[in-house]
Amino acid sequence: MTTWPDPPDREIVEPLDNAYEHAALIIDSDDAVRARLVPVLNDLLTRGSVVLMIVSAKVELLVRTEFGALSDQLEWRETSSFYQRLGFAYEEFRRYTAEQHAQGRRVHIVAEPDIATEIDPSSPVDRAAEYLSYEVVYNDIIAPYDCPLTCIWDARRHSTLIIENVRLLHNHEIVDGGKLVPVQHVPALDYLARRNEIPLPPPPADTDLDFALSSLDGIGAVHTAVRSWALRQAFSDAAAVDIVTAVAEVATNGIVHGDAPVNLRAWRHTNTLVVQVDDAGGRPLPPLAGYLAPDEHPDTGRGMWLARQLSDVVKVHTGGGITSVRLHFPYDVTHHTPVY
Repeated sequence: MTTWPDPPDREIVEPLDNAYEHAALIIDSDDAVRARLVPVLNDLLTRGSVVLMIVSAKVELLVRTEFGALSDQLEWRETSSFYQRLGFAYEEFRRYTAEQHAQGRRVHIVAEPDIATEIDPSSPVDRAAEYLSYEVVYNDIIAPYDCPLTCIWDARRHSTLIIENVRLLHNHEIVDGGKLVPVQHVPALDYLARRNEIPLPPPPADTDLDFALSSLDGIGAVHTAVRSWALRQAFSDAAAVDIVTAVAEVATNGIVHGDAPVNLRAWRHTNTLVVQVDDAGGRPLPPLAGYLAPDEHPDTGRGMWLARQLSDVVKVHTGGGITSVRLHFPYDVTHHTPVY
């Protein structure tokens, strides 16, 4: 997990008229929901705002109990319709806000990230920690669409360090009384660059796949080897295609933008397939690599964007003259069909 300097060293956000609102709403009890979320919703309903609720069943029940029939004026969506692979969740929010903006609708989104690690309790990565990299990008990527985003984070489900980072990555926080206050936060480029400086844990000594590519001529072998391996791990053919596509894109990037040899290793960690691609270029990836959709940013390329869409978690690191990209494919998440 990333840690940060004391508050005086962080960038501080000052109140701005009509500033984009990406707010953290931290709860640790039902009373906190009543003290923070309920006043916000009451104000939005009073003003006739369009509100989309993507929250847990527990929070939905509490809101419906508090508002009664008025709660039907809120739009409700299942958390599973947005929260799937982490890249899918991010892209679904971007697409949704872009579509609403194009239709002239200003929708206030209240979302409770459904990223519990119960998907694979022994996962080699903390999905909540990894999702924060997408949270910080929201400050810039969906701001132009003018759809305020309130993110509910439950301190009973997440560690103190996760909650501290949540506060650092939102430009506002909602406190008791539903008051919206600007808060000190870390800019996206700084946060992502720092994350990329964290070394990856070493791969296991014995891996299922281990081979090197010297040119793009070897990409065909990547397709064959990775697909056969994924199928042997009882992943479906559709899931295997997603894995192959993500890995081949990263390997291609290694040859084109890095340097040969490009080494590929793959292994299984309980219910998660893990693939690491190392190139000898030794050049750090841009912090925003894979976060900018190619349909809106055609100059950024699509390789890392596809990798982030098709895998659940992508971790990168450059050190010792090697640039490493590690992709994670949990069984359940990889077999969840995207909504778009």
